Formats: sequence, structure tokens, C-alpha cells
Amino acid sequence: MTLWQRWVVTVTAAEMIGFAVPAVAGALTAGASVSVSVPALLAAGAVEGLMLGWGQAVVLRRVLRGFPCRRWVVRTAAAAVLAYAAGLLPSTFSDVWTGWPPAVLIPVAGLLALVLLNTIGVAQWTVLRGRVPRAGRWIAYSAAAWLAGLIVFTLFSTPLWQPGQPLPLIVAIGVAGGLLMAVTMAAVTGHAVRGWAGPADPRRGPSGPVPGHAAARQ
Repeated sequence: MTLWQRWVVTVTAAEMIGFAVPAVAGALTAGASVSVSVPALLAAGAVEGLMLGWGQAVVLRRVLRGFPCRRWVVRTAAAAVLAYAAGLLPSTFSDVWTGWPPAVLIPVAGLLALVLLNTIGVAQWTVLRGRVPRAGRWIAYSAAAWLAGLIVFTLFSTPLWQPGQPLPLIVAIGVAGGLLMAVTMAAVTGHAVRGWAGPADPRRGPSGPVPGHAAARQ
């Protein structure tokens, strides 16, 4: 199995399991008050981030010698909570922004979209810098991957969700959409990870590039 294949399989499985938690939480709290639904979804987002970070770390620790798995997982989980918060703001405060003029609404929406798409990539970049060449590219790869994944999820799930559906069906649709999102995200980010293995080099350890050597190549 190639590095890209291992990444796609492992990260897809981890993200799929993690996303099942907010999928269930969202379905269970759909009719609840904001004081209940928002904390539940933020907590579920933290679980998703933990699982995503763990799945990615499982592969990265075999590619990058001395990779700080715990730091990666914790920062990924924290970033996921922030991303969920950005995603929940429009619906949570819909009664506030609906009267805003387009000149204000469009820039605010753009800012929230940037936060949503880049939070995880930026958080993970703080761990990658100095360990891989051109670590800043990870932010762009991550943002593109999540954008593509969210588009796939929306195109699949939104037409299937209908009012009055039973809870198991709502969850099943969300989980299936989450699987498609996870595969898409993992496939895109896997292209960045594939480049970190690099060619054979006497300065490489058995588990990946020497951190100092990677930093020198930035």
C-alpha cells in the first residue's frame, strides 16, 4: 500500500467515525434550544477533531521521525471546535444578521468561510513547520480539501433530507454524506503528505525526514 493509499484509508476511517458523533448530535438536538444544541455540537466537533487528528497522526508518525502526535491531536481538536463555532454562528444569530445590508453581510460571510476552511490547516501547520519542506502549503491543501468535502457533503445530503423523516434515516444520510466528505478530504490532503516521504536520502531516518533537514529545505 502506498503512502497516499494508507493516508486515505486511515484518515477516511477516523474522520468517518468522528463525524458520526456530530451527525447524531445534530439530529438529536435539531429542535432543541440554542443553549442545548450549540454546546452539544461544539463538544461533538471536539470529538470529530480528536478522531481526525488521531487518524492523521497514525500515518504521520511513520513518515516523520519524532512526530509530536499528542500536540497534533490536541490542536486539531481545538481547531475543529473553532471551525464548528464559525459554522454555527449564522444559524445561531440569524435574527441579528438578516437585516444587515449586503455591504456588511458579504464580507462577514467571507470571513466566517475563511475561518471555517482554514482553522484546522493553520493549527496543524504550527506543528508541521520545521518538520516538512514548504509546510505553509498544508494550509492551502487543507482548505481546498475541506471545501471540496463540504461541497460533496452538501450536494449528497441536502436533497435527501426531508421534513418529518425518522431519526435513524436522518442520521444515516448524514453519516453517508460524512463518508463521502471524508474520502474527498483525505484524497486531497493525501497528495501533500505523499510529498513528505521524499526520495531515498542518507540523512533520512527509517521513519521519515530528519526534522532539521526538513527545516533547512524550507
